[in-house]
Amino acid sequence: MKIAVLVSGSGTNLQRIIDAIEAKEIVGAEVVQVIADRNCYALERALNYDIPTFIVERGKEMSEELDELLDSDVDLIVMAGFLSILSNEFCSKWENKIINIHPSLLPKYGGMGMWGMNVHKAVLENNEKESGATVHYVTSGVDEGEIILQKSVEISEDETPESLAEKVHSIEYEILIDAIKKLTES
Repeated sequence: MKIAVLVSGSGTNLQRIIDAIEAKEIVGAEVVQVIADRNCYALERALNYDIPTFIVERGKEMSEELDELLDSDVDLIVMAGFLSILSNEFCSKWENKIINIHPSLLPKYGGMGMWGMNVHKAVLENNEKESGATVHYVTSGVDEGEIILQKSVEISEDETPESLAEKVHSIEYEILIDAIKKLTES
């Protein structure tokens, strides 16, 4: 399975994917491209493994540029902290081949503006007892695609957005790899 990874930040989820492939946790897969919507540390991580990297310019033409950059034989596109919204046309063309990791138990706390600390603050403001992470298929509706895997964490009484982010991020590493394994084995 040929995987393209879309990134916007430090690339810790990208690193986890690379490590899982190297450790044979994920068998029969390779990361063939890393594409970012801004200059970020994730690109350096990819270059450390000689994975081709690209940057697409954010804006109206981004999805078209992304589509042109993607190898036609890519089997799976993993959005690993990719913050840009993909066009309806792109999502339709790559239907059931794009997955995303989201830092909440979707359908709660998904959609426009719900990313990173925004999610964790909203969860705590609503006095939730648990939060978690979700891996889902990407569709034209933001965070509305079919759920592949979810895992929850309990929220403690003294939880802060930062401590919750740490808890959720640690399970993201686990379920993202489990979801990729599930898709490579199917």
